[in-house]
Amino acid sequence: MVTFQSMQIGQFKLNNRLIAAPMAGISDKPFRQLCLENGAALAVSEMLSSNPDVWKTPKSKHRLIHDDCGIKSVQIAGSDPTEMALAARVNVDSGAEIIDINMGCPAKKVNKKLAGSALLQHPKLVESILTEVVNAVEVPVTLKIRTGWDKDNRNCLEIAKIAEACGIKALSIHGRTKACLFNGEAEYDSIRLVKESVSIPIIANGDIINPIKAKAVLDLTGADAIMIGRAAQGKPWIFQEIQHYLDTGELLPKKTLSEIRSFVLPHIEAIHSFYGEEKGYRIARKHVAWYLADYTPDDQFRRSFNALETASAQLEALEVFFENHY
Repeated sequence: MVTFQSMQIGQFKLNNRLIAAPMAGISDKPFRQLCLENGAALAVSEMLSSNPDVWKTPKSKHRLIHDDCGIKSVQIAGSDPTEMALAARVNVDSGAEIIDINMGCPAKKVNKKLAGSALLQHPKLVESILTEVVNAVEVPVTLKIRTGWDKDNRNCLEIAKIAEACGIKALSIHGRTKACLFNGEAEYDSIRLVKESVSIPIIANGDIINPIKAKAVLDLTGADAIMIGRAAQGKPWIFQEIQHYLDTGELLPKKTLSEIRSFVLPHIEAIHSFYGEEKGYRIARKHVAWYLADYTPDDQFRRSFNALETASAQLEALEVFFENHY
């Protein structure tokens, strides 16, 4: 059993050690709210570019709406210190209570702009960005990184010490280098080294797919909290499962299809409402595929569902699916 230790990010005290990771195209308001309702102490928003030219696009406007329940943590990405500071201020003015800086994304389209994990190659620029952002806002600033650029250039400890000196209030570390993408096993020893070397809270991320792994990562790294990303796709109740295991040492029973229905329908309705009909039904498709992956092995339902082009047709198809499967 893991003894609960509260984690503080600036003035905010989290009610547990479980954080929902920011995931581009996934961690929108409906998804974050669902994670929070199911036991996440904090759900960080998907990445918002620091480039002011894109702030008026529909995608960015959705990400600038900060009226969620819970602590409002917004992630920004970019490489220009002045632009990053401005982006931080804009988000705080829109309601953000924590600013998270992305230096962990390995995507080519982000890295080619010297943003995301590409910044790990340039510690001086990292220092400039962190300094500018921390000085620009009154709210806590956090940072997300990887262990380094590649296996020959692991510098997470150097970056962590820079972050601490610049006033970063918590550091999330995905236990892979940029070059590893999501391949291979996460390097929990690197996270542990950082935890032993700095005083700011450390959040471990990478390959945390179930309650047993969650406890193992907390034990291995000594981290103050863990961050769950891909494992929450189609399974937002994973936070509840992990917390129960940490509290009791017991695993909760697998969700029944009837219980899964109670998650799927409200979530899809929330997506339709948040994005509007046309965009909503498109975004809903991937979430439905994740929720029902174990129940539609032949892929037939997914193909037919993805051909539907109205919100009402999607909800009707889901009702029929659940009626026929339990």
